[in-house]
Amino acid sequence: MEIYFDNAATTRLSARAAAVADQVAQEVYGNPSSLHLAGVRAEAAVREGAEKIAETLKAESGELIFTSGGTEADNLAILGTARARKGYGRHLITSAVEHPAVLEAMRFLSEQDFSVTILPVDAAGHISLEDLRTALRKDTILVSLMYVNNEIGAIQPVAESAALVHAANPDCYFHVDAVQAYGKFQIYPKRLGIDLLSASGHKIGGPKGVGFLYKNRRVSLKPISFGGGQQGGLRSGTLNAPGIAGMGEAAREAYEDFAGKRERMLTIKNQILSDALRLPGVSANSATGMDSAPQIVSLSVENVRAEVLLHALEAEGIFVSSGSACASNHPGISATLKGIGLPKKLLDATIRVSFSSENTLAEAERFSEVFWRLVPELRKFRR
Repeated sequence: MEIYFDNAATTRLSARAAAVADQVAQEVYGNPSSLHLAGVRAEAAVREGAEKIAETLKAESGELIFTSGGTEADNLAILGTARARKGYGRHLITSAVEHPAVLEAMRFLSEQDFSVTILPVDAAGHISLEDLRTALRKDTILVSLMYVNNEIGAIQPVAESAALVHAANPDCYFHVDAVQAYGKFQIYPKRLGIDLLSASGHKIGGPKGVGFLYKNRRVSLKPISFGGGQQGGLRSGTLNAPGIAGMGEAAREAYEDFAGKRERMLTIKNQILSDALRLPGVSANSATGMDSAPQIVSLSVENVRAEVLLHALEAEGIFVSSGSACASNHPGISATLKGIGLPKKLLDATIRVSFSSENTLAEAERFSEVFWRLVPELRKFRR
């Protein structure tokens, strides 16, 4: 049987989301910006999808800007803030273990006469609140931190960071990349003090090619793309009505039986960790317990290259990742693994196992059996 354990890269499109997206694509095919009846129907489908998502955030549908995915949402939050707030300051803060969508946007701004502070993290991947406090300045216009790290599952202190940022500088915006957290955590931006929040449809069983940026009404952004002025001029382009409708249904589905889904994923995670760590020379870069991300396990395997192990598992019908799929076309050592101080010998010996609530304990047990059989064999070839 095939076992798909690469859900942090993408999830399977859920049957419910697929049905909604297909119905809109086939039957409600008008342009949502058109004034005739076909356009009005398409606009209604978009509005319904937006309302489903807003309900999960306890936000208003008008606070959502739809994008092509998490990367564009991150870019709009960071570059849009920089363009809108450069008259107030040119300093931004992020962490060393962010997704490339954030780090590359920050790098671009550092080349445009902005100043960027990159906070270090500890061995578990967490920033220090004291480091954040020290880094904040009067001219800081944005702090961007991810909720859940996409490679090791580390959870940043989001609420505490937001409170610290707004207490030190009320005019500074706080952005959260929640691509790996949305659907796995109850996230209410207003309660947490989040001004901007990015998410992606295909991480929660929705369609690829669609995401959103939550924007608190107090936040002022400038667009980074230009055209017909859709979405209040902040993101021009014809709205992806089938994608938005499908993502809305996936969001609603993700939060049904929420506690049960989290518990199932944590059971799988803890089983995999318990089994893997009994094998000599295997270490974990992922936290355990109810406070950890339930869907991501990072395992380092001494004397076995990650790519070799990945393909050996693939031959057994088990699909995992050797790192972030979003950066797979750019070979190199993971910034996250370097950021947590992983020993050099383990930097290219680490795999990511990630799952959804559709995975089963039987699949976890099969993974462990194959893992225990393969690792000693592969080590023979390494020597």
